[in-house]
Amino acid sequence: MEKVILEEKDAVDWIYRGEGAANLILAYTGSSPAFIGKVLRIQKSQRNGKSGVKEGRALTTHERLLWRENKELTASSNREILEQLYVKHVMSPLLGPKHVDVGIRVLVTKEFLKSVEKNVTCHRPAWRVHSSQVDVNRDSVLILSDHSIFPDGNLKREPCITVEIKPKCGFLPISRFITEENAVKRNVVRFRMHQALKLHNQEISEYSEYNPLDLFSGSREGIQKAIEAMYATPQNNFRVFLNGSIVFGGLGGGTNSTTVQVGEAFEDILKNFIQADNGQRTTSFLQLVAETIYTSGALEQLLEVQKLDTYDIEGAIHAYYNIISQPCIVCRELSKDKLSCRYTSLHSIPLDQSLKIVKDYLIAATAKDCSLMISFRPKEDGRLPSHNTVYLGSTNQAFEYKVYFIDLDLKPLKKMEAYYELDKKIVSCYSQMVKTEHETDKAVTINSNGSVRDQRYALEDGLFTEGCTGKCK
Repeated sequence: MEKVILEEKDAVDWIYRGEGAANLILAYTGSSPAFIGKVLRIQKSQRNGKSGVKEGRALTTHERLLWRENKELTASSNREILEQLYVKHVMSPLLGPKHVDVGIRVLVTKEFLKSVEKNVTCHRPAWRVHSSQVDVNRDSVLILSDHSIFPDGNLKREPCITVEIKPKCGFLPISRFITEENAVKRNVVRFRMHQALKLHNQEISEYSEYNPLDLFSGSREGIQKAIEAMYATPQNNFRVFLNGSIVFGGLGGGTNSTTVQVGEAFEDILKNFIQADNGQRTTSFLQLVAETIYTSGALEQLLEVQKLDTYDIEGAIHAYYNIISQPCIVCRELSKDKLSCRYTSLHSIPLDQSLKIVKDYLIAATAKDCSLMISFRPKEDGRLPSHNTVYLGSTNQAFEYKVYFIDLDLKPLKKMEAYYELDKKIVSCYSQMVKTEHETDKAVTINSNGSVRDQRYALEDGLFTEGCTGKCK
């Protein structure tokens, strides 16, 4: 892309697509060939006065030690540039460059950013507006490919449908550093346990039956089961876009069960995309998604990166305290009879080993929290395919598809302590749920795949103490 500077007059061409904790995503609607098929990622700043801009170096002293093998990362002057370099030098080689878009930096004026802030405010969720705003002190933004469209296609003539999936952790940990009271982690997938805590905190209103072990199973049947479960209860794990506009799932990711009305509306949306009778299009579409995941093999590589976490947070936390040269709070909390040599031995390992344990854990954390974008368009006769092709047998249709990983953010070293505390809360609430279910004579079964089978899949009022923060009664 030739050197350009986005100015105030250009802001009208960028519309709100969504946002996360640190960035806004805008989609391009103008006619410039340089930006067609692109999205723009803008850093946010908190309304409490904290700006995302960091002078000097973006990494702390201990983080520079952690990432010392990559000189570009350690020399980064701000977090925004650091994030792009992390994707380029760490995540892209691990996940495969064909599935990762590193992006290009483009210069912007302060007037452009101020105009964007004014234009998008009315489209943002109120709670996001209350807590953050566009960081107008930036001098550049990140331009990425819009994975929800095929930029070389005519959107008005040819539909493009994109599915965004947040897979989460796809394996059960086997680390010997998991304590006996937390042994349930070896049998029940993390996503399932986290649902109990989210339900208690009223972040969700009911359980999702989605099990990441199905999605990462490598079998067509398992993947199909996972996709159907995500469709039934999308939460923040499943969204669908038509020509770049969201048509299924919420912008904020808080959608619960798919109602009959929502299902009928989605069925109607698919009528120009899936050639099947009314009532069969959604089923065929979910088959298409599952077959593409199976065929692409992208999740196999993602799982390998997730499995860099070999110590679990219960082991990695000890290596973290070695790195920051602080007394280990975890060891101090463990009673003497529980403080076995397996934990104390971690504080005798070489610094290089501690660095590798924590670095691998944080890379795995990125892989556990990223999203997968899968885009489809019908394959036309006579057109040479520019992407991979998948065949949907139930409708006798062929589709071109592309698969990309997004949200590959670098996790700060200081989050290690938060990860450890969250792990304790998740296990505590889940264990209390199972205990209460048994006490109230409810049928709860831990299946071999790590899921919990319960007739209600919902917690009754009074299961936890009021104001509980993970310490359940």
